[in-house]
Amino acid sequence: MLMQMSNNTSAKPAKGRSLWADGIRRLRKRRLAMLCFWVTMAYFALAAAVFISERTGWENVLTRWNEDIGPSYQAPLATYEWTPQDAEPMSGWSLFGTDFLGRSTLRKTLYGAKTSIAVALGASIISLLIGIPLGAAAGYFRGWFDDIVIWLLTTLNTIPYILLVMAFAVVLRDKSLLGIPLRGMTGVYLAMGLTSWVGIARLIRGEIMKRKESEYVLAARAMGCSSGRIIFFHLLPNVFHIIIINFSLRFVGFIHAEVILSFLGLGETDKPSWGAMIDAARAELARDVWWEMAAATLAIFVLSLALNLFGDALRDCLDPKLRTD
Repeated sequence: MLMQMSNNTSAKPAKGRSLWADGIRRLRKRRLAMLCFWVTMAYFALAAAVFISERTGWENVLTRWNEDIGPSYQAPLATYEWTPQDAEPMSGWSLFGTDFLGRSTLRKTLYGAKTSIAVALGASIISLLIGIPLGAAAGYFRGWFDDIVIWLLTTLNTIPYILLVMAFAVVLRDKSLLGIPLRGMTGVYLAMGLTSWVGIARLIRGEIMKRKESEYVLAARAMGCSSGRIIFFHLLPNVFHIIIINFSLRFVGFIHAEVILSFLGLGETDKPSWGAMIDAARAELARDVWWEMAAATLAIFVLSLALNLFGDALRDCLDPKLRTD
């Protein structure tokens, strides 16, 4: 009896798991979510490889999949220096054939991933940098500052998003900011970032309002912490999982917006993009040249599906209100 009591007293208490550790554990159990995660990482790795090859002049191994289009395949893709010839369907290693200028459709599709991901990533960072501080300050201080933020949110919400992005893209086109020309990708992700912070600001404002009277916030005030320290070191870390979930779900929207702007001629024009490919392939469909449209659409579909499924799984695993196990 005494032995059992001594064993019970010497036993160590079970070690708890943090929100992130518990969420990752749940996420690893979902095979479909992990598959979508690795598909997304493959797209990001491809975009990074293309970016590095453009900056260093190193020929990416992906370009060697299309040697059958002729010796000019090694020319930089941005220059579009191919000998004009009729579009050819899928054959050999040229998985998606060539367009009407003889350019490899597969190579354009791979390089287009860099454009879409770079624009979506830049727009996401800008929208978070604007929306999170504004929403947190409005929810914490309330008063006149909250009224101004709510007025901004309401005003921007009354304008259709895609029209607002198009208006900003047209206004910023051929302009410069601090000596940096706002053309191509720079103008696109700046236009999207300046117009897409409304949702995250509204979400963060509501979460801060619910947590500003919590015990840990009251304790921080009693210890003399400033309002800025309470917001950035106590409140925002407790809603960071919501920011990550929102980021993963909105990333798809930014990719679609970039495709639409490129399709309308307001996006990237000097380098390949999926929207420009769809726009160019539209006129070729009447001649039964369908593979360029299919390649760009398939690339967008796979990335969008993977991000949506992974974002939904991430929300289920990190949001305490949605936990079922």
